[in-house]
Amino acid sequence: MINSIKKRWGLTVALVIFIFLVMLAAMLLAGTLVVLLHVLGVLEPWGAPQHGAIRSGAPVGWLFAMMAFSITLGISIAWFFSEKALRPIRRIIEATHKVASGDFDVRLNVRGVYELEELSRSFNKMAHELSTIETLRSDFINDFSHEFKTPIVSIRGFARLLKDETLGDKERQEYLDIIITESERLTSLSENVLNLANYENLEIIADITDFRLDELIRKAVIQMEPKWQAKNIDVNIEIDEVMYKGSADLLQQVLLNLIDNAVKFTGSGGVIEMQLTHDEGAILLSVKDNGIGMDEEIKARIFDKFYQGDNSHTGVGNGLGLAIVKRIVDLCGGRIEVQSKQNTGTEFKIRLPG
Repeated sequence: MINSIKKRWGLTVALVIFIFLVMLAAMLLAGTLVVLLHVLGVLEPWGAPQHGAIRSGAPVGWLFAMMAFSITLGISIAWFFSEKALRPIRRIIEATHKVASGDFDVRLNVRGVYELEELSRSFNKMAHELSTIETLRSDFINDFSHEFKTPIVSIRGFARLLKDETLGDKERQEYLDIIITESERLTSLSENVLNLANYENLEIIADITDFRLDELIRKAVIQMEPKWQAKNIDVNIEIDEVMYKGSADLLQQVLLNLIDNAVKFTGSGGVIEMQLTHDEGAILLSVKDNGIGMDEEIKARIFDKFYQGDNSHTGVGNGLGLAIVKRIVDLCGGRIEVQSKQNTGTEFKIRLPG
């Protein structure tokens, strides 16, 4: 209750107090001057039978001098309180200019009026978010440049080798296969960057339909079959029949990326388990593997763009798949979490409204 009143009336009360103090100071000043003039004999005593308050012969300039002095002192008092009241606002303006010039480390600690405290907290939050965005932007550019440059350098190098007329057919085919692989890697990178950019700018999902989520999972498993069969991985699915209202294309992206990630980090002869249940108004989806797992540091950054915790697998990915998954789940109003332990495996759990 008190916080509510403080939130609503903080600045209003401060302005009222400010005006009251100025008026009170002016009144005290005027009273003091009147008493002083009485003592000096410039004004008649109270109740004297004179037609005017000023003694006969006293210069009228005294009255104007008193008024001018009162006004001057009143303005000075108002100026003093205004300077004190506006000091936090000036600090905020100065900090805003620093942020505008690119200094995102500036922080404010304004105390006193509730609205200014709230503005200070909002400013600090804004500066922190801008700092995070700038860091991500810088990392994104650096990582993207690296990821894009590596296959291009490889393609250029092997293309030059193909110009050698003495090159044997076996080597020529090997170099051509490398060029094709690197080209596909560039294509995948470009598609993922475009998809992520589209999803990040997307606020409302348009193509919403009712569909069987369990059937979508089966189709995704079949679509990824060449990859998990190549590593002799068993895929076990325990899924209930679940109707879902949303975008089938977006959910398919989620499933394909999660299955691909599980295959990528699961060794030959491993196991991938998928579960789907509908419980208490929520849809629960789990993709679990018994692969290499990850430590806490990797787990904390697993959804960052271009982040690849295991360097031994960087050649078969670009670190955008899980970032896309996270964004799509957020768009669907759900949440995703990861549980993992090194040399034991990883489990991604998705909770969707349903």
